[in-house]
Amino acid sequence: MATGPLSCNDPLMKAHPHRRTRISSFDGMIGQAVRDGGSTRRQFVCRSAMLAFLSSCCPLNGAALARQSDLPFQEIEDGIHVRYGLQEVITAGNHGAIANIGFIIGDESVAVVDTGTTYAQGVLLMAAVRHVTDKPVSHVIATHVHLDHCFGHGAFEDAAPVFVGHHRLPGALSERGDFYLEQIKTLSLNGGDTKVVQPNFLVDDAAEIDLGGRKLLLKAWPAAHTDNDLTVFDTRTGLLWAGDLLFVDRIPIVDGSLNGWIDHLDELMSGDVSQVMPGHGALGSGREAIEQQKEYLVSLRDGVRAAIADGLDMTEAVAQLADLAGPNWLLRDEGHGRNIIAAYAELEWE
Repeated sequence: MATGPLSCNDPLMKAHPHRRTRISSFDGMIGQAVRDGGSTRRQFVCRSAMLAFLSSCCPLNGAALARQSDLPFQEIEDGIHVRYGLQEVITAGNHGAIANIGFIIGDESVAVVDTGTTYAQGVLLMAAVRHVTDKPVSHVIATHVHLDHCFGHGAFEDAAPVFVGHHRLPGALSERGDFYLEQIKTLSLNGGDTKVVQPNFLVDDAAEIDLGGRKLLLKAWPAAHTDNDLTVFDTRTGLLWAGDLLFVDRIPIVDGSLNGWIDHLDELMSGDVSQVMPGHGALGSGREAIEQQKEYLVSLRDGVRAAIADGLDMTEAVAQLADLAGPNWLLRDEGHGRNIIAAYAELEWE
């Protein structure tokens, strides 16, 4: 599908300390109302009423839904709201709420960026939008295929937005979608009506979304974290929503091309980018996190190349390079070994 401009008319974790932060979790709204003397910028419904609404439109376990409703959304920049994911692997206990998801509000409409792991997370995200604005959701953007990022899309179908993705996303969803849906059941994530929602606008290279007085620039990247990574740049604030092209504090996961990721990582800071929202971890300038991530990826590539040159098989390479990642990455034990395997598979036939 050809790329081009998209107008608005086209068919759990504690809050991170930021210089501009407005909590919009359901409990947070109530607390803010008390601190403001019972009045906020908007009138918010009470938590019990919101849960009743959510229960009526999302056939899920009530206790699980209540727990998920406590996840905070924060206004980190003017009109940009984010729910930070836990720096954990997906479990029943965290409901798969491990990725950063959120939305950007323009003068005329709203763009959602990633929707989480389940239909329930999508419903809560839609509710968070409605707490802040009654503007229509015109676009739902998937930064890539992974389960924790785009399996809440179904909650937005009734809003009839444009579903946006990398031109390789449909193939990736077709290949992995059924497996991910089975994982939701296996992990007891209260999946409810979770489903695969394919994009209906594909970005081949670059595209522009106009939310009314606010333009978002989309870029489809060569294979890196995955082969379907898409970034979103907000021209109003200089914020780049990088998806999983950038991990902060947490070990990055190679599921596309190690060489490609290394080659293109520095490009995240090109142009007018002043800050970066990673797929996992806190908002920041991006530069330090990019340098840290690149250092790891380069050492991974160099170590695996040396292991291959020494005649080590994949199992031997994993053992030899076990300490390569260093002590500071969160989820190092869960991610480093699989990265060695992915790197070995890519580099073996160089």
